[in-house]
Amino acid sequence: MTSSAATRDRADHDPDVDASGIDWGSGGIETQFGWSIQAVYQGFVRTAQAAVADVPAGPRGYQVLVAITTEEPSSQLALAQRLGIDKTQMTYVIDALAAGGHVERQPHPRDRRVRQVVPTDAGRALLATARVALGEVEDGLMGALAPDERTALRRLLARVALGIGDAAEAGPATADEPGAARLEQPVAAPHRSRRPARRTTPDGEPA
Repeated sequence: MTSSAATRDRADHDPDVDASGIDWGSGGIETQFGWSIQAVYQGFVRTAQAAVADVPAGPRGYQVLVAITTEEPSSQLALAQRLGIDKTQMTYVIDALAAGGHVERQPHPRDRRVRQVVPTDAGRALLATARVALGEVEDGLMGALAPDERTALRRLLARVALGIGDAAEAGPATADEPGAARLEQPVAAPHRSRRPARRTTPDGEPA
């Protein structure tokens, strides 16, 4: 009997063993959430760097481009809070993107003291290319999953991530509390992205 056949046979007879051969009743390291998250993150970091190599500031620069092209214009400080990036580091990220001609700092239309970070056409084009490359990396990492499982994983992880942000916003631990967590970086803000309203003609067609 081949190893794959043996795995399927075991899965058929043991409810704790899934189709991939993981024994969820064993309590082994592969059943631990923290280990799985760490392993996926490490694999993603190793491969994603090349996918966003052309984006100034790498993954952080990519995240900024995603945020400013899919959400309402915001300030540099608001972006730092939104993405969970230290505000000093965010300055370097925006500087790198601006130097490459991918973003601009523009005065807020109602408060000239505030400067908003907006994408340029070059920034949008760079993001489109990086999205494709990063999508290929993600598909490679999730190669063991069917297309519908990949979609489900993305959506479930997004919900978990936003839930973490919700909990932090509701009341993060303080240094005086027993076992308080000391975070090395800010927690990303938990609000949901909203696509800008699309302009349409009277017939309902895109303008």
